[in-house]
Amino acid sequence: MSKPRIADSPTIRLLDLKTKPYFIVASVEVGNTTTKCILTATNMEDGKTGHVTKVVKMTRDVRNPLPDEIVFGRTLNGIELTRESVSELVRDTLIEAVKKANLDIKTDLNFVVRSTGVVAGFNMPEEVGEFIKALADGCLIAGVPPKNMTPPMSIENIPAKFQKFSKLKQVVFDGAVASVTPPIGATGVEIVANEMEGELATAGIKEGAKWADVDFRNPCLSMDFGTTLDGRIISDDQPYAKTIGNFCGYAGAIPDAIIKGTQTVDVIHGTALDVFDEKTTDMLTLKLKGKIIREYAKKVLDYVIIEKVPQNSTRYGSVPVNPKAASELGVVLIGCDVGENGSDMDKLSELGSEIHKKHGLKILFAVIDEVMAKVIYRLARVAWDEGLVFENTSIGITGRAGISGNKPKLALKYLGELNTNHRIDERVVFVDDGLARGAAVMARCMNSLGTIQNPLGGCSGGKCILGQRIKLQG
Repeated sequence: MSKPRIADSPTIRLLDLKTKPYFIVASVEVGNTTTKCILTATNMEDGKTGHVTKVVKMTRDVRNPLPDEIVFGRTLNGIELTRESVSELVRDTLIEAVKKANLDIKTDLNFVVRSTGVVAGFNMPEEVGEFIKALADGCLIAGVPPKNMTPPMSIENIPAKFQKFSKLKQVVFDGAVASVTPPIGATGVEIVANEMEGELATAGIKEGAKWADVDFRNPCLSMDFGTTLDGRIISDDQPYAKTIGNFCGYAGAIPDAIIKGTQTVDVIHGTALDVFDEKTTDMLTLKLKGKIIREYAKKVLDYVIIEKVPQNSTRYGSVPVNPKAASELGVVLIGCDVGENGSDMDKLSELGSEIHKKHGLKILFAVIDEVMAKVIYRLARVAWDEGLVFENTSIGITGRAGISGNKPKLALKYLGELNTNHRIDERVVFVDDGLARGAAVMARCMNSLGTIQNPLGGCSGGKCILGQRIKLQG
């Protein structure tokens, strides 16, 4: 069986950050399970992005709402959120990350991109908007200059040491990130609530794939397995590709539900992260217990529904969706649910309890690896059956429930069952911190900081699309 290609970028030294043309970006994300601030730095001479530092907190540790505060949403596990509490969480996480890197927020950070995966507990678009405002508030009170969160109006607004790398005099930022336009129609209606996460994850996998020697440009399929699922399927149009498919529903929430049945974590707020061991289950155990593992995985998967989202859905896998708008835009929504909006999650917990009592945590995690690898395959299978995936489509996976443990190896094995004439390992890549990498890509796009010799945009095997963009905008 082929070995999975896993992106592994280096950590950039402080000395290099201070002396070389590194564009430093902070990605601040408040998710259902974790709140992260990840600093990345892109060397503008070669276009490669490395890690600077990372701070991860559990979102459930956000402070409780004060009596005079308005709760505007909840995480998937029911944690109540207010604009003030979220902004304080963002502030503290961002400050801690910058201090950890021995950098200064005002002088060393070149850009800050904020996002949220907490959409399952929201009912209206206005609530998502309130969350975005809370993220911005947190960045501002941490000391981030407003100009470092918005596209520059002219090249003079870009720091002097980066002006020679910017193409802002030739092309402006027009909403396309890594040569992909978002699936938003004339009405501005989003077809899935966590659209931005899909956009960032896709861009981040494009960048991370460079470290794994995979040309992950268009056409491509991306899947982000955080607590909730997001991702996109991208066409091969030029200069800008279209989003022709979107993923939504549950992802990491599936292993979380299984783990909660073990009673080793909090039955309400606990997650698989609380007990996860980075080491994969040993090969001997997998061989001896393989039949048991596969049987339990099948039992779990019997409750997992993966399909084209029905047209009458307003919420799928707890995520607000708009299939009608998707259809009008020519986008296929593919969802992952457990029962109806999580109605069978307790069945997964019951199975988790049984596996843990009879076989222990090692076998339990082997079952989870098998389950999530099958989920990856089944999502790609629906995309294939819908005519959205072709023999030259690259597949990228990111997120804790898609790249941890033995999942990459198993997923690669099952993806090989797709009807393709190419070596599957040359077109599949597993990337850590896809969303944070995508934030760095978005920041570069906003500042028109492209690298012609090492492009992110365009089609696999093709050249830079700068000339086509200039012609289009001219």
